[in-house]
Amino acid sequence: MKVKAFLASLAVAAILPVAAYADEASPSDKANGARTCQALKTSMGTSFTATYATFGKCVSAWTRAEHQNRHEAETACKAANPDAKAGAIQRCVQAKLKADRIAERQATVSAAKTCKAERTSMGATAFNAKYGGKANAFGKCVSKIASAKDAAS
Repeated sequence: MKVKAFLASLAVAAILPVAAYADEASPSDKANGARTCQALKTSMGTSFTATYATFGKCVSAWTRAEHQNRHEAETACKAANPDAKAGAIQRCVQAKLKADRIAERQATVSAAKTCKAERTSMGATAFNAKYGGKANAFGKCVSKIASAKDAAS
């Protein structure tokens, strides 16, 4: 059984590009993730802890988001301006990242407010049951609503 699992993992590893393993979040991704979490902690108040449990979990989640957004922005900027110089592409990337960060932060704060109101109106027991039991139901609610708002924009 262990041999089959090992062989399956080798097959998956062979399919994935090598660059995916070497590509890690940059220090700026981590710093931007921490800044976003600090802003969220201030704006969300007690809902912050209900959403993320710890500051470190928030930073981890937002660092991954920053990393993904940076790659998407680089790809979009290079495709839009194939003959542009590196400085112009970097300015384009920074502008896209700032816009994405603001939109995602607003979506998260708005989702937390929506979930807080829903939890108040439904009651804690029904709310927890709707969002998958008592383990981080509030965070699951915020994630679901924020993702839907982000996808819609």
